[in-house]
Amino acid sequence: MASSSSAHSRISNLQNHLSPLEANNKLRSLVKISPEVSEAISNGRAVVALESTIISHGMPYPQNLQTAKEVESIVRENGAVPATIAILNGVPCIGLNEEELERLASLGKSVQKTAGRDIAHVVATRGNGATTVSATLFFASMVGIKVFVTGGIGGVHRHANHSMDISSDLTALGRTPIAVISAGVKSILDIPKTLEYLETQEVYVAAYKSDEFPAFFTEKSGCKAPSRVDSPEDCARVIDANTKLNRQAGILFSVPIPKQHSAAGNLIESATQRALTEAREQNVTGNAETPFLLARVNELTGGTSLAANIALVKNNALIGSQIAVALSQLM
Repeated sequence: MASSSSAHSRISNLQNHLSPLEANNKLRSLVKISPEVSEAISNGRAVVALESTIISHGMPYPQNLQTAKEVESIVRENGAVPATIAILNGVPCIGLNEEELERLASLGKSVQKTAGRDIAHVVATRGNGATTVSATLFFASMVGIKVFVTGGIGGVHRHANHSMDISSDLTALGRTPIAVISAGVKSILDIPKTLEYLETQEVYVAAYKSDEFPAFFTEKSGCKAPSRVDSPEDCARVIDANTKLNRQAGILFSVPIPKQHSAAGNLIESATQRALTEAREQNVTGNAETPFLLARVNELTGGTSLAANIALVKNNALIGSQIAVALSQLM
């Protein structure tokens, strides 16, 4: 696999005149793919992409490391191969070993939160980057991974009519043909506007075994889901059709949080409103806003929101793995 120096050398030598197939093969040579993930992709086995921002910025050490390992274990137990994605010393890594996971978790927030726009800078400066949804979509698509599990995607922020704060996750989904499995969008966001924006981006959105779009910490948002799917096989058929039709837009499967963890929804929503007010008062904006809000909500709820966050990520990993396995049987 690629060393740091060789990966950077190949990045600088990438030629624009390559055919699409040659360019894709060349791009794949610029990343470090773990042996387990590489073998799975080559053999057509189920692979599930996982982001790394949730590790570095989503929760404290060592809870973040424990959760990351547990999520990967759930993926393996359900017949798929986990591919946690991050940038280490400027080299994009698809599939992390235990040492790399430990390093990412222990570095925590000193690792740059890396969205799609930041990838080139982190690579060029040989930095460490924890990938958000948009960056993870980019790397997963580069190597042909079709299923990506996360907690919740970004979206249109509340008061976006004044701030214009709209997550690049949405535009990345609109141009990347990958299925994202999440618990909807984070409840700190404007859910109706986010759904409208996803429609504009031609992203197919469906709720899993529900007619209502989930609101991350709660099963219901008050918004009707644009569509509904009821099994991993349903999801796999949609992904397969999207691929065969060569559609370039992505898919969002929204899985409601398990019922036993959704009871605290009102408490969390109250804390969210308070955290939003504090963020405005302290002028917290941009990519610093979501980590601030999630951390503050966790403080205000006495850890209840963090426990719910971990539970929904694990549930998404379970469903996402089943979808990936069902998809591998169709392709």
